[in-house]
Amino acid sequence: MMELQNLIGGEMTNPKSGAWLENVEPATGQVFSRIPRSNAADVDAAVQAAHAAFPGWSSSPLEERAACLRRWGALIARHSEALIAAESQDNGKPVSLARAVDIPRAQKNLEFFAGAVEHFASEAHIPGGAEFIHYTHRKPIGVVGCISPWNLPLYLFTWKIAPALAAGNCVVAKPSEVTPLTAWMLSQWAAEAGFPAGVFNVVHGLGHEAGQALVEHQGVKAVSFTGGTQTGAHIARTTAGMFKKLSLELGGKNPAIVFADCNFDKAVATTIRSSFANQGQICLCSSRILIEDSIYETFRDALVAKAKRIVPGDPSDASTKMGALVSAPHRDKVLKYIGIAKEQGARILCGGVAAPAPNDRCTSGYFVQPTILEGLGPDSSINQEEIFGPVITLQRFSSEADGIALANDSAYGLAATIWTTDAAKAHRVASQVESGIAWINCWLVRDLRTPFGGVKSSGVGREGGVEALRFFTEPQSVCIPTR
Repeated sequence: MMELQNLIGGEMTNPKSGAWLENVEPATGQVFSRIPRSNAADVDAAVQAAHAAFPGWSSSPLEERAACLRRWGALIARHSEALIAAESQDNGKPVSLARAVDIPRAQKNLEFFAGAVEHFASEAHIPGGAEFIHYTHRKPIGVVGCISPWNLPLYLFTWKIAPALAAGNCVVAKPSEVTPLTAWMLSQWAAEAGFPAGVFNVVHGLGHEAGQALVEHQGVKAVSFTGGTQTGAHIARTTAGMFKKLSLELGGKNPAIVFADCNFDKAVATTIRSSFANQGQICLCSSRILIEDSIYETFRDALVAKAKRIVPGDPSDASTKMGALVSAPHRDKVLKYIGIAKEQGARILCGGVAAPAPNDRCTSGYFVQPTILEGLGPDSSINQEEIFGPVITLQRFSSEADGIALANDSAYGLAATIWTTDAAKAHRVASQVESGIAWINCWLVRDLRTPFGGVKSSGVGREGGVEALRFFTEPQSVCIPTR
């Protein structure tokens, strides 16, 4: 039984209350570790440690900050196999996915923002006559809170903390209590990477306890959160009178718009991946597949045939492509939505039920069959509410305008995928789809320099590249005479 600890002021500490939370392996349903059930006292200690460290860290040369991030990235590479196994055990995702995506991307996040801060430029304005120069000085904010989700644990944890630290802030981070393991492992190497005590702190615990205490702490000047839309709205309400900077990356109900002139085979293969990767537990997954009338039946049948060949397996098996859902409550939520859709008249084309255990080790695991539904309109709950599991719906459209209207018929606006070989149509549709990201004839192709985030109920603000460094700094306009 592993026992995780908080990192506060450079020291690994137990929760001040003495209370602990059980951590369950999704593939087996068995408790394998426990984590601190931190409260406001733990958060306050972490914030105080961060405040004490801020003067030194914020005034340190950016090259020194970048070097710490690069050394941390090298430690991820050195311990990659242990991190891969831990991420799979903690989250239920296949080791193949953790090896291909999660752990390499966590390393890349640290390396990227190390380089980004070295090239982060501010603006200077020289008016006519050149009697004055106006320049922008971007200063670190102070102590910032970073709250990351359970679906891509280390990947999104590093995505938040790296730009915050690079910009000269001190961080109090709270990883998801559902998947805390790799954040704890990374925190053990902070000193080895060169971070002074208190610069980086980790507090484990429940969202409504440790997370709430972090969000409402007067000493925390900015909050970066990734998670559910309802939680994001609660954070916004909590901080409304506190004037904290907020970055909220929230839910999605992402459309894939498939036109008749698509590259059929590529569209089918990629839509299967965009629908069911990580058991559908990626905020960028396609969940509403919109298909032009003339190819609807053909595309549907090809999609269903591929989905039926996906067999959920033991995440620790290198050949497994789909693992377990992250928790029993989440599995039950996904199955409940499928049940509601059936009651509303949906036709289940494949899946729709819990999957059998792949082996004796996984008898009590949380597995669900890849599920495809059709027959419900855009107003149905399953087409409007985020499920965050291996469940997609199919809908028809008859024209370009109809497809765009269907894509935009959602409270969310995170990502969209557009399938067409007509370049003019692709750009035209992308410009009219209400989403923060639009992929044309591809999916999940990322450049870390580009802005990342959504519109409508999918969030506020942007992460990535200079957008993240701007969020974690405050601009000051400075004016000085030239003579």
